[in-house]
Amino acid sequence: MNHVLIVDDEAEIRESLESILREEGYLVTTAATAGEALELLRDVAYDVVLLDIWLPDRDGLDALGEIRQLESENVPEVVIISGHGTIEAAVRATKLGAYDFLEKPLSLERTLIVVKNAMKARQMREDNAEFARQLAVKGTVTGQSVAMKALRQQIRLMAPTNGRVLIFGESGTGKELIGRAMHAESLRRDRPFVELNCAAIPEDYIESELFGYRHGAAPQGAGTAGTPLEKRGTFERADGGTLFLDEVGDMSLKTQAKVLRTLDEQRFLPVGASHPVHVDVRVIAATNKDLEEEIARGNFREDLFYRLNVIPFYVPPLRDRKEDIPLLVKEFLQQFGQQYGRPHVEMSEDALNTLRQYHWPGNVRELRNLVERVIILNPKIQKIERKHLPMLVYRGPKLTESGRINTRSEEFSSLLEAREAYERDYILKKLDEFHGNVSRAAEGLGLERSHLYRKMKALGVSVKE
Repeated sequence: MNHVLIVDDEAEIRESLESILREEGYLVTTAATAGEALELLRDVAYDVVLLDIWLPDRDGLDALGEIRQLESENVPEVVIISGHGTIEAAVRATKLGAYDFLEKPLSLERTLIVVKNAMKARQMREDNAEFARQLAVKGTVTGQSVAMKALRQQIRLMAPTNGRVLIFGESGTGKELIGRAMHAESLRRDRPFVELNCAAIPEDYIESELFGYRHGAAPQGAGTAGTPLEKRGTFERADGGTLFLDEVGDMSLKTQAKVLRTLDEQRFLPVGASHPVHVDVRVIAATNKDLEEEIARGNFREDLFYRLNVIPFYVPPLRDRKEDIPLLVKEFLQQFGQQYGRPHVEMSEDALNTLRQYHWPGNVRELRNLVERVIILNPKIQKIERKHLPMLVYRGPKLTESGRINTRSEEFSSLLEAREAYERDYILKKLDEFHGNVSRAAEGLGLERSHLYRKMKALGVSVKE
């Protein structure tokens, strides 16, 4: 159902238009002044506004200008209506961004046609904006490892089909990026890509997020102030395109049952609705859980698993493709370098070798966050050295050549030995940071210069080292 806002100071016209549009299936709200209308528009996303040019508190065309200044996703299509229509007023309204201009007395047939076309224009604008956002954040599936080359080939083969996809992989490996790449290379690329993180939505809200609600049947606890009387869920917003369900393994059994029916029938009943909504949606799901194990525990429906697992994808963890780290670092340096006004920043080979040895429990997401943090904390450098990396990276678990975690460097005979090893490493880092200047290093460590010299002697640290 689409939202229409009627703004006219004549109660008879408001009531007449409201009655006609409701009979056509539209959800209608009315306002008598521009101020009242603007207040409503700040709280609720309307699709079309029928705006009278003569209003008691201000000129309708001035109000049109204010409507056009709303946040882009909330800007409706505006149809100007007037009992004193002139060519000049129509031209001015068009220049200000009005979709059309209707003269009073209103023709019922023309009014319905204009509203219907305005609705289509609003939907097209929304779809185009969504697609532009997808292109802006889509990025690429980066990597020259055997695993990533195979993954890109699999995407090229499977993307043009309508087969459902289930992506497996640890948190932070880039499962959403795979989903976006699948959509971008599919026949649905010009339609919406809508994502929903099932683990981030409380159980009381997940059903309304997926399927929407009608006639004020909002989920309990949502509140009333500014809450729309109806909401399109992610299945409906993804109609014709792709729905990405992240962390699908965290979905409750009750919601799983409704998702299963929707996949089978390609239709669903929004909360509070009396008629089903038919959709054409390709579902791509992702999980960091072992769903077969979840099935055995009774936490996931076996029939839903087989509906989703038509085309399985596996995204390897970063520790299993460490040869991709330099390429990923280069991509992130370019991205954040541009963002923070430093387009030519790079990373030394010594620093890259340190990153290759780290275990990366947070995978690509952790690497991306690290690069951004280093750029922010070192605003004047153009080359990131090993000393600029967080202590965690070269004091945390390392990898052997076979890719296994090497814990020998972390095995100390006592807590004292472990503490001394950490202090020695940290003092060396600070001395390196201040180019061997003991006074500045002591200041950076929060120690007296003489205290630092005693520490260095006790730990066997020399300035030359």
